[in-house]
Amino acid sequence: MRILLIEDDMNLCDTLSFQLKREGHEVEFCHDGRDGLDLFIQDAYDLILLDRMLPTMNGLLVLKKARNAGVHTPVIMITALGELYDRIEGLDTGADDYLTKPFAFEELMARIRSLGRRSGKWEAHEILSYGDISYDPGMRELFGPAGSLLLSGREGRLLEVFLREPDAVLRRMVLLSRVWGADAAVEESNLDTYIHFLRKRLHTVGSILTLSTIRGVGYRLEIPDVS
Repeated sequence: MRILLIEDDMNLCDTLSFQLKREGHEVEFCHDGRDGLDLFIQDAYDLILLDRMLPTMNGLLVLKKARNAGVHTPVIMITALGELYDRIEGLDTGADDYLTKPFAFEELMARIRSLGRRSGKWEAHEILSYGDISYDPGMRELFGPAGSLLLSGREGRLLEVFLREPDAVLRRMVLLSRVWGADAAVEESNLDTYIHFLRKRLHTVGSILTLSTIRGVGYRLEIPDVS
């Protein structure tokens, strides 16, 4: 699982990062609210651990802005503010769980597992395969001849759309709607950016598949004709 820890206590960051990595998770962290928001809204993580009291922007405002931007990544708020009103305010702002400091690491892991069971986000999913690659949507892990790597949320959704309709020409507006949502205010250049990212990911895992540009229409995932 890819976890973002937004916490200004550097010692706690180091400790949690070490413990979570030991459990097999990828962890990134930052110590500032504004930087945390910038990372949060990239929608590249499976879980956010969010402190409430942060420099430059408090955790509640970070969470509110991310939710307003349409990012639905699960959030566990970790904070020293443990009064009933504080917990209600955090949950009403959009947190999925609320953990009061100090806490045992075992309790954090139990809450992460519970959140995964409730959302179904980290349960087993159908493995999608085409050509020389396979993709696990649940883990967002791409496998190819040269190895495997984890994709961001939007990279994964985009690849999944292609893998469910391989060899089909998918129109740009169809891709934008399926990946960002029908009503999302997103520029078409964002699609081109993520196509570029996916091409790099396919190359990294050693795949021969190509994401071909069908000029004026859209894109197609295909096995190149090498004859």
